Amino acid sequence: MKRQQYNLSVLMLAMYGAVLSPALAQQSTTEQSTGGQTTEAKVERIAITGSRISRRGETEGSPIQTISKGDMEIKGALSLGDVLQEMPSVGGSLNDNGSAGTSHGTASVNLRNLGENRSLVLVNGNRWVNGAGSRGFRDFVDLNTIPLAMINNVEVLQDGATAIYGADAIAGVINLQTLKDYSGAKVKTYVGQSSESDRETINFDAVTGTDIGQHNLMLAASFSKQKPILTQDRDLTAVPLNGLSLGTGEGLFREAALQNILGFTIPSQGITREPGSDGSNIANWRAATSADRFNRYHDNYVVGPSERISLFAQGVFQLGDIGVFSDTELRIEALHNERQSDQQFSAVVPIVNGSRGFVIANDPRVNPFGVEFSGSDFVATNFFVDNGLRRNEQKVNTSRLGVGIEGFLPGDWAWDAFVSWAENKGRFTSNNQLHLDKLALGLRACNAGGITANISDLQAGCVPVNLFNPLTPAMVDYINFTGVDRNQTQQLHGRFNLTNAVASLPAGDVLVAAGAEYRKEKGTDTPDQVINSPSRVINYNTTSSSPRTGTAGEYDLYEAYAEINIPLLHELPFVDYLEVNLASRYSDYSTFGSTTNSKAGIIYRPLPELMLRATWAEGFRAPSLLELYEGERESFSPVTDPCSANKALAGCGGVPAGYVQEESNVPITVGGNILLQPETSVNRSAGLVYTPEQLENFSLTLDWYSIRIDNTISTFGTQNLLDLCAFTGRNCNVISRDSSGKISNVTDGPVNLNRTEVSGVDAVARYRLNSDIGRWDVNLSVSKLNELVETSTLNDGSQVLLDKAGTAGVRESYPEWRGSLSTQWQHNAWSAAYTLRYIGDSTEIYANAPRHIGSVAYHGVSAGYKVTPELALRAGINNLFDKQPPVSLVNVNINFDQQTYNAVGRFYYLQLSYEF
Repeated sequence: MKRQQYNLSVLMLAMYGAVLSPALAQQSTTEQSTGGQTTEAKVERIAITGSRISRRGETEGSPIQTISKGDMEIKGALSLGDVLQEMPSVGGSLNDNGSAGTSHGTASVNLRNLGENRSLVLVNGNRWVNGAGSRGFRDFVDLNTIPLAMINNVEVLQDGATAIYGADAIAGVINLQTLKDYSGAKVKTYVGQSSESDRETINFDAVTGTDIGQHNLMLAASFSKQKPILTQDRDLTAVPLNGLSLGTGEGLFREAALQNILGFTIPSQGITREPGSDGSNIANWRAATSADRFNRYHDNYVVGPSERISLFAQGVFQLGDIGVFSDTELRIEALHNERQSDQQFSAVVPIVNGSRGFVIANDPRVNPFGVEFSGSDFVATNFFVDNGLRRNEQKVNTSRLGVGIEGFLPGDWAWDAFVSWAENKGRFTSNNQLHLDKLALGLRACNAGGITANISDLQAGCVPVNLFNPLTPAMVDYINFTGVDRNQTQQLHGRFNLTNAVASLPAGDVLVAAGAEYRKEKGTDTPDQVINSPSRVINYNTTSSSPRTGTAGEYDLYEAYAEINIPLLHELPFVDYLEVNLASRYSDYSTFGSTTNSKAGIIYRPLPELMLRATWAEGFRAPSLLELYEGERESFSPVTDPCSANKALAGCGGVPAGYVQEESNVPITVGGNILLQPETSVNRSAGLVYTPEQLENFSLTLDWYSIRIDNTISTFGTQNLLDLCAFTGRNCNVISRDSSGKISNVTDGPVNLNRTEVSGVDAVARYRLNSDIGRWDVNLSVSKLNELVETSTLNDGSQVLLDKAGTAGVRESYPEWRGSLSTQWQHNAWSAAYTLRYIGDSTEIYANAPRHIGSVAYHGVSAGYKVTPELALRAGINNLFDKQPPVSLVNVNINFDQQTYNAVGRFYYLQLSYEF
């Protein structure tokens, strides 16, 4: 008996499967009489996102949206981030926007506005390794490590799925389905640029596959390169709306002794020289005014450059029957992806002053004024333009190897197993920084007098540095510094699943699935040694880059789960079909212990064309490696210990009666917190799927959701932690005291403290019309954000509620309404498409007053023609009306919310594909 396996999208099942008889759709393999001959009916294994059970033709009880490869291509998308960002249920996410953002080349997805680390990303139902990042590794998947060329479709489960897939699925699941059993060859080239003649983009994809007997081999390759957009190239970002920085390209200097030398009063801004003049002539110096301003954001990126190259190989081997195992299939997949990106910033402003130990010698090579500058009132604020613009470069390599095997056991038990190893390695280079110790020595005219530390390495090749004139190339070469950080994440993942129909009820088969899973996560972050080294010439940082300690950590977990679908009623008055779904997962973490999370759902069809569904699900998010193990550094914080004044407070038990705080500065440890516990959540949803018989190929889904997260991980502050412990007895475990009651340490890192609640409604309508003039496909998706409430704990233990729905903040906007519309037409060799993305209005608070931000609509059009059955051409325009982002005053310097809106403007592209 030959079984066939199919991977069908849930949304297509919602359109067509709802009108099928569930008893027929779930029918087990039976023998049927046909013309006097006995034949075997084929069992269809249907892999459904949101369930480990192999369905046999039934719609799913959770809200899922599917994006096909064709949907991606008509939008001219080149990355998964571009595709997912346009979904109405996705909030502001990291993307290619430039230097004022925090992506550093990373792309993410933020379902339900709950954050990137609460949305689980899977590939073929399997975990993907977390990203590398330029400030330590990430605690979410970087979508730019997954090439679009290998993706066949994207399924977005907009429901809690911890019981099915484990941690991090609080907001939902993104499951990326790759191409499978591909035979043939296809190449696609893509070129594009904006209407401003920038953001030049090229892309090349190639896929080839061949059948060798019953086996299949496939290889996919992709190359993409995109150029940046500079701030001055867009009116919106050319000048910061919050004002230019005080300063000039020639520098500002303040020193009391200059007043007698120059013969005029030195203002608070200091002095500066006329542009292009010789600073060695003191007559060229004048009093600076508040009008002396410098645009330090000129030549920054609005949209950053990126380059990606990837290879994906897959082999599918039919092993047939092996002992008790039948129809056994082996799948091997391997991926290597390289990403390069960078950000560009203004030249360094080190702020040279006497309080940091800088001295400018009385030496004409470095100082034209004939007096040493060393007092605490000496300040030099220079933009080191001659040192070049700072540019942070990222090079991230992703490697992954996966092996899966599946088949059947006696009794039609379907089983599958999968194991994968993956690694993200990042090299992050900070160009055109300053070595401040070398700068300080150069300002001393290379005189090491009074310096007790060994600085022989700094003295080698020392060049006197003169700040009062343009820097010479020799000076730049001496003081310029390039830092290199490295980090990596690793993942080892294995799982096993088993599913079958275990009983037959009048309404259909009882379907079960069970399985086990193992996962190990590891991360290391190694900062540059020079940046982290102690300074030897000054009493400040060694370089202009901020020092930080490294991070190293790992954890593993073992899990087991079970899932059951029970059909209760079928073909009764007002009950066409009724089914209950139950699932539970047990997880044992090496970091915090064990947890059990469950899910219950119901599917009810009062009529064949109407399906009602509801779910209740527990969820959790385990503390990430970064939150647990971020490199610790010792520091001090000035605080007032409440237990010094009142030993009777709730959290002051055990503090000796005679204890009195003597020192205001207490030692603290800043970094990760190994005492963190998981975030927990409760997800509720209810909705309907309507597929009317009178309107063929039409479907409507409407879903309400509500998610509550407790023990939200957040930072709090040293004084707030002391107050919270003293007044309420909460979180006292982060405070250590010696026997006298004196505070010996406070771990000031992330803590489990707050609560987050979000609710809203999603609606999706799809319609296909076949007519004499072609086929029409229409897809409308709308999301309404009802509330997004953060409950924050104050330092006295009280709580304050803030509803963010309809508001806008720094890199975060929460409009109540979002929507998208896609219309496609195809007739013979011709095709055309129109897309609309809508982002509703919001309100930001600026200068303690509300400020309205209007809605934005992006329109896109494209048209295609098949020159031959093999050769296809498509041309398109994204952002047809060149809509720029709305102005935001709270997003200082860049003037708009980079994680919500698109600053590219009108963009033209041309795509050519050929199938062999």
